Amino acid sequence: MSEKKVKVGVVGAMGRMGQSIIQTILTQDDKANGARLEFFTASDVANHPGVGKECYPATRVTLNASSESVFEQSDVVIDFTPPGNTVVHAKYAEKHGASYIVGTTGLGDEDHQVLDQIGQAVCVVQAGNFSLGVNLMTAFSKKMAAVLGPEWDIEILEMHHKHKVDAPSGTAMMIGEAAAAGRGVNLKETAVKSRDGITGERQVGDIGFATLRGGSVIGEHEIIFASDNERLTLSHRAENRGLFAAGAVRAARWAAEQSKGRFSMMDVLGLSDFGV
Repeated sequence: MSEKKVKVGVVGAMGRMGQSIIQTILTQDDKANGARLEFFTASDVANHPGVGKECYPATRVTLNASSESVFEQSDVVIDFTPPGNTVVHAKYAEKHGASYIVGTTGLGDEDHQVLDQIGQAVCVVQAGNFSLGVNLMTAFSKKMAAVLGPEWDIEILEMHHKHKVDAPSGTAMMIGEAAAAGRGVNLKETAVKSRDGITGERQVGDIGFATLRGGSVIGEHEIIFASDNERLTLSHRAENRGLFAAGAVRAARWAAEQSKGRFSMMDVLGLSDFGV
């Protein structure tokens, strides 16, 4: 294992994902390859009651209200905050030279353009999902879409807890992008994200999405390939948020060894050239 220590900052540190990420950093496997991560600084919204106090048990890290200070003090910053923060945080990463791990979902075109831009100066790892299982599922979806062809209908189903604010989920879109890439088509031109009323027959080549919300479901995703004669299904269910935190921490360790560039979890896991 490398002796290099990397200072890691967490924005949105008091959220469910923020707390899970901090716990994962503090309990990381000593045998893991790559840089050793040190939980160094954290922030949350200015009116959070924890500002000015220790932000996680058994640490001396004080929660502050300035997200920029986190980027200024860190080698790598992990961000799972709402999408309205991404452009601002990306510019902080570029300004202070911090690698940027983005787990935020529901990003728009402007967000991606800014991430592309700052990837010319710092390392950016952005993914709709940091789970090892989901990324393997995504890679297989790309391969299957390429092999099966447009005569097989593709439908993507996802379910999350009732508090999730974006739909379809970033993971569902990631799987859809992979399937579209396998077919050599543009997802924006083939995606069908809602059906209501008299919709007419399904069009050949459509990639359909269905969204469910309810309860405390962490995340469930399924991609269905259906022909007139048979059906293939890949599915993934998250049992707890620890798998996302583990992936983000793995990405942070990997990013610490890169100089710059725009990457995904596929790159971290060595799956970017898989299948197709």
